[in-house]
Amino acid sequence: MNVSLFVTCLSDAVYPRVGEAVARLCARYGIRLRFPDVQTCCGQPAFNSGYWDAARDAAKTIIDAFEDSDFVIAPSGSCVGMIHHHYPALFQDDPVYLQKAEALIEKTHEFSQFFVNVLGVTDLGASFPHTVTYHPSCHGSRLLGVKDEPISLLSKVVGLRLVPLPYAEDCCGFGGTFSVKLPDISLAMAAEKAEHVLETEAEVLVGTDMGCLMNIGGRLTHEGKHVRVMHLAELLYEGVSSRR
Repeated sequence: MNVSLFVTCLSDAVYPRVGEAVARLCARYGIRLRFPDVQTCCGQPAFNSGYWDAARDAAKTIIDAFEDSDFVIAPSGSCVGMIHHHYPALFQDDPVYLQKAEALIEKTHEFSQFFVNVLGVTDLGASFPHTVTYHPSCHGSRLLGVKDEPISLLSKVVGLRLVPLPYAEDCCGFGGTFSVKLPDISLAMAAEKAEHVLETEAEVLVGTDMGCLMNIGGRLTHEGKHVRVMHLAELLYEGVSSRR
């Protein structure tokens, strides 16, 4: 099985440990991830800002990078959502790349989707004796429908106590360029989300998109609160490693 890692901008530039965790978890199931080094941004920031020509150029690079892959896995519902929902619009007047985009859509999966729906794995044999709350990112849950998969993986972790996050489906305020264009509104949303995280008294906040986690975690740090913030893949890999 030819599986490639689409690491995404934030994981590549800011949180490389997330990509490493995905690769190491896949290796436990005999999957050695390919990493086409020509991959770049999915084009979402340009697309959301109205620069569709620039977004199209980035999208072509992504499409070409993964054309020979059987599966593409990414630790971000936001970036996968961009591919699934906006690439067809970018290439509506380009039948060649529209066909290639549709092929990429069929084989591209968010991390938890890949493990649960493609590999059929929910129990990775992890142990994580901590109280955890889960933030469902907007793009992952609303665009891709990633709702049950992360919970299925977390529910099998030995010792993990999962507590519900109040108003979990409310946006954290990041939204990529939204937080830049409307910083005051974004800040208020992040503060509200951080408040709900603290209400749970959880030791760890987990999610599937580093953009959201960066935003919420930044607010918690600003407030001097010590809540560990982790991507789902990081938590699972740490949990697996602790049982060796």
